[in-house]
Amino acid sequence: MADDTREIFINPYTDFGFKKLFGTEMNKDLLISFLNALFNNSEREIEDVQYLNGENLGDGYGDRRSVFDVYCMTKDGSRFIVEMQKAEQTYFKDRSVYYATTPIRQQAPKGKWDYHLEDVYTVGILNFEFPNDEYPADSYRHEVKLKDVEDNHVFYNKLTFVYLEMPKFNKSEDELVTMFDKWMFVLRNLSRLLERPKALQDRIFQRLFDQAEIAKYSDAERRLYEASQKEYWDYTSTLETAERKGIQLGMFHEKIDTIHRLQSMGLSLEQIAQGADMKVDEVRKLLQ
Repeated sequence: MADDTREIFINPYTDFGFKKLFGTEMNKDLLISFLNALFNNSEREIEDVQYLNGENLGDGYGDRRSVFDVYCMTKDGSRFIVEMQKAEQTYFKDRSVYYATTPIRQQAPKGKWDYHLEDVYTVGILNFEFPNDEYPADSYRHEVKLKDVEDNHVFYNKLTFVYLEMPKFNKSEDELVTMFDKWMFVLRNLSRLLERPKALQDRIFQRLFDQAEIAKYSDAERRLYEASQKEYWDYTSTLETAERKGIQLGMFHEKIDTIHRLQSMGLSLEQIAQGADMKVDEVRKLLQ
């Protein structure tokens, strides 16, 4: 592992890093490998994906906009939303469910329709743990479907949410067995590695490390990454400061609630900042 003063590989928790590795046509083999590892028990293997527009507007004037980190479709029509969530949000689950409505509604054609839908998957890579000990300490992958509360059978199997609590994954390199283990390890530790681990010599990870090596970037790419890294540091620093102050943490979450309430009213960033008594740049970071 590396210290913070020497970074060989990009941080996948940054917007630039995540989209560089998973959100480009050139690197879609990385996304396909990750999804196949994530859904290892599925009956079918993903062979190819088509990237869809990650910025989706509502159906009418004033409707809310949803912006996805990665939004794609497989050959059989299944839709995948893949999101890197940098920090806990008060209404994270609500947001996740709301985002899932976009690929559902987009399947409706104009005119007569029998309401047949293809599968929709939302994948959340979380740089935080769910609060209140919702899951055991050793449980970091959660697959959620609509189930009957009486007998626990799956009522609807075409809507799936998968959440990965990354801070809970603590396997060492020697403990990596499955492709899913390897993907979790590399996402958790990539920016802290000084060299390519021996356990990650699969061809797909050689591709990943080639794409993640900062020294190979052009000057323009390096500047974009550095700006994204600074944005990430500023964001996490804001949260850490709130946590250190204790009492202000509750106030911080109240600020988040206020920001989202004002945003739902269709107000501009400047108006939201004024209503929340914050700077525009602070509001912009919290809305990302």
